[in-house]
Amino acid sequence: MKLMRAVLGAIAGATISLVPVAATAQEYPARPIRLLIPFTPGGGTDFVSRVVGGKLAETLKWQIVPENRPGASGNLAIELAAKSAPDGYTIVMGQSDNMMLGPYLYANVGYDTIRSFVPIVQVSEAPLILVTNAAGNAPTGGAQSRLVSVADLIAKGKTASGLIWATAGNGSMGHLYGEQFRSVAAIKLLQVPYKGAAPAMTDLMGGQVDVAILSVPSVLPHVRGGKLNPVAVTTSRRSAMLPNTPTLDEAGVKGVDTAIWLGLFAPAGTPAAIVARLNAEVNRVLQLPEVREKISNGGATPVGGSSEEFGAFVHSDYAKWGRIVRDSGVKLE
Repeated sequence: MKLMRAVLGAIAGATISLVPVAATAQEYPARPIRLLIPFTPGGGTDFVSRVVGGKLAETLKWQIVPENRPGASGNLAIELAAKSAPDGYTIVMGQSDNMMLGPYLYANVGYDTIRSFVPIVQVSEAPLILVTNAAGNAPTGGAQSRLVSVADLIAKGKTASGLIWATAGNGSMGHLYGEQFRSVAAIKLLQVPYKGAAPAMTDLMGGQVDVAILSVPSVLPHVRGGKLNPVAVTTSRRSAMLPNTPTLDEAGVKGVDTAIWLGLFAPAGTPAAIVARLNAEVNRVLQLPEVREKISNGGATPVGGSSEEFGAFVHSDYAKWGRIVRDSGVKLE
């Protein structure tokens, strides 16, 4: 009899202990969700993050608090997310630059892409694009207006002053590709890293740099406004928003097919029920015609899918970029 009472007591205790966990999943979110954005306002990552976060807030009445944390190609925001409580109230819009390159390029980046996070959902993808100043002011001599093709950039890179190449930061896809471009084209190229796309574009339009390599969503408004000249995209297909802009392959630089993807991540240990809820709601938002139209018109492609699919993609893409970084020999302090 005593044994029976002990067993029943243990079962009751176990049942009681499970109640808060279930209640937590059902009640989520009970307070504001912090959405970390690894770059400055005005860039492509910020644009997509605010479209999705804004629609979640509008349709679900959730409190989504976007927080820009630029620095080190987005690595600072990713590290902050990795060290946050795994309760679903801090998520981050990770992307190719920081999630795929950061741990390979920096010795003490502060996170491990595979171990530190649980992937929630892939949100979008977009080409990188080379853009020049459409106004014609050059920082290193010569006519900037002549930098309208990849051949022009290579010719400029073979001059004594070389080519000044702006990126969204040290350790970004644009930085890595700049090293490849320098080697393949045998040119003189000076890398200038910024804390995101917006300040890079400001200096490009101001004549402080020759060319910038950024995402299509980052530059599209300025291309449409006639301030930036699109030179070439880095994917094997042209951008639907810039159909007259050639690919690098078409421009004579072979073997390049690189896109920037964005995806939401939570700290490792975040309850599966909360990850599933976030995945379901973001997928629902990404299927809304107005959201798809806004993201597409901004130069990106909405993606979506399960967290398992995204996790498998992250694993394979991470391995691929590890090989590319090792072959490049690039290392950063």
